[in-house]
Amino acid sequence: MNQIIIEYMLERYPDPARHLVLAGEASLDATWPLTSPGVPSIRMLHNHFIVFDQGELHAAPLADAANPNLTDGGQHSLFQAHMREVYRAFFEGLDLQILRPCDEGASRIALTGYPQGLPSWEIQGADGGLAALKEVRFWKEYDTLLKGFIDFYRSFFSQVSTRNAALPRDIHFPDLVENRLQFNNDFLKTAKMVRERCIGDAKYANAIRWQPAFKQLIYRNDQGRLVVTISQNSIGNAITELLGVVVRRTPDADAYGRAEPALIAQLLEVRRRLVEADLGEGIATPHWAAV
Repeated sequence: MNQIIIEYMLERYPDPARHLVLAGEASLDATWPLTSPGVPSIRMLHNHFIVFDQGELHAAPLADAANPNLTDGGQHSLFQAHMREVYRAFFEGLDLQILRPCDEGASRIALTGYPQGLPSWEIQGADGGLAALKEVRFWKEYDTLLKGFIDFYRSFFSQVSTRNAALPRDIHFPDLVENRLQFNNDFLKTAKMVRERCIGDAKYANAIRWQPAFKQLIYRNDQGRLVVTISQNSIGNAITELLGVVVRRTPDADAYGRAEPALIAQLLEVRRRLVEADLGEGIATPHWAAV
């Protein structure tokens, strides 16, 4: 499904200077405090496929940075501030052939500064990585990144919860966790710091997302290359996380009404391609047919 939709997006919007393209998966779940705004009461996995007009982004005013719906749980700054090298070294132990770690700055989108220091991987290929999306090997590596992230996350918060905790059950890369995390002083020191703060600050302990949640994205950088990144910054709006800035969005039914016909036409074309690939069946409505 992702391969077909991303291929259509890049076909329809081929110029990286004019359009910012992204697609990916995200998880949200009820482990986040229910008193926080916009939190689902059940575990939710969802996909997003988004194209931004670069000109509109350049001209857009910033929103209120204090809006609580646009904040995160702090795990991003925690990992990057205290375990940046540990985090990167752990990912370097994964078996990746199509995905190649990005050179310094190569993943950055000039307009936004995203991805703000997160480990990122370029999808290799002469066509910017598009052909690789049709290879089973790529999607296995895409899943490997997620499995590695989940192992890192679970291992860290296990240590936060219990000093000298054993390996979490059912992890994907036990040898990698043991060799690169369980005996790493920076990893253990950071877990101790968080544990001691939790003991002394119940509000802080309640604010931690103890179970893994993520956003994993495929996006096109300024040079037209496809890049994969994964973020533990799992609260708030996926769009604002990618942008690194928050643009003000205001309701405008008339403007949407003018844009809606073209949007629906594109969605129906994507649906046609998905049905053609046997990835579901079209559903009729009063406004369009099932095929």
